[in-house]
Amino acid sequence: MGKKPIYAIVGPTASGKTALGVELALAIGGEIINCDSVQIYRQIEIATAKPTEEEKRGVPHHLIDYIPPGVKYTAASWANDAAATIYEIESRGKIAILVGGTGFYLRTLRRPLFESPKTDDMLREKLKKIKENRGAEYLHRVLRKIDPTSADKLFPRDYIRVIRALEVYFQTGVPLSGQQENRPPLPEFAERIKMFVLNPQRDLLYEKINRRTETHFENGLVDEVKLLRRQGLKETSNALGSHGYRRVCEYLRGERDLESAIEQTKQDVRNYAKRQLTWFRREQDAEWLNGFGGDPQVLKELLRIVRIAG
Repeated sequence: MGKKPIYAIVGPTASGKTALGVELALAIGGEIINCDSVQIYRQIEIATAKPTEEEKRGVPHHLIDYIPPGVKYTAASWANDAAATIYEIESRGKIAILVGGTGFYLRTLRRPLFESPKTDDMLREKLKKIKENRGAEYLHRVLRKIDPTSADKLFPRDYIRVIRALEVYFQTGVPLSGQQENRPPLPEFAERIKMFVLNPQRDLLYEKINRRTETHFENGLVDEVKLLRRQGLKETSNALGSHGYRRVCEYLRGERDLESAIEQTKQDVRNYAKRQLTWFRREQDAEWLNGFGGDPQVLKELLRIVRIAG
């Protein structure tokens, strides 16, 4: 008898992935592996939408709230940890369920990256300063000149991955797209991952994002950032570079007022949700579920497909 499928519940932020993942886990005897690049960090709480113990409903959750906020944690690191967690869950006869909106994490798990050079902090700071002075789109144009294949695969505003592609070229002299031919073999479980993408009505999703952003600020997001900075966390860390936290840092530096920080965060998160949907549309083997994760009809449709596949 073959091994059981591994399920991935993905989609844009605020689409109800956590709720749907928990319902699926309860229905099929599953355990959840976090696939969100911000929820991995400890002390980064208010704007991350980490599930509460009540929301987990007794379902074990893995790879959440376990990395110190100052650590540079990569997609490859997460993929290694996730693979080990999958095997550990399956060794106990349970089903692994990946839940989160970081598409690059999931893609890296399914198609491992080549071994890239270690980060050159000085080079990275130079590229970040160029981004601040000339914009993310400028860096993307630079990448297009030296590695058009990689540029075609990256959004112009996805400056984190654009910078990494530039780093690889400047450190090795070989474009990222050329080096990716040396990828390691696919893991055994890659073909067992069944992906489901939540696709809520766009205007309703944006309304939910706006309300949730206001709630984050009302619940003390500014104070959380102040505390993290007092504890020595640098604003250049991946954790404080995430949505909401970045705009609060600008507010605390006097670069914008609080109302502007809130409104810009709303716009940032709406734009991010749009990019997430665009990313998942490129995943040709994904099943799309129209609605929010908390919709009974969405759960019913998911369970129908899962039971047929299982």
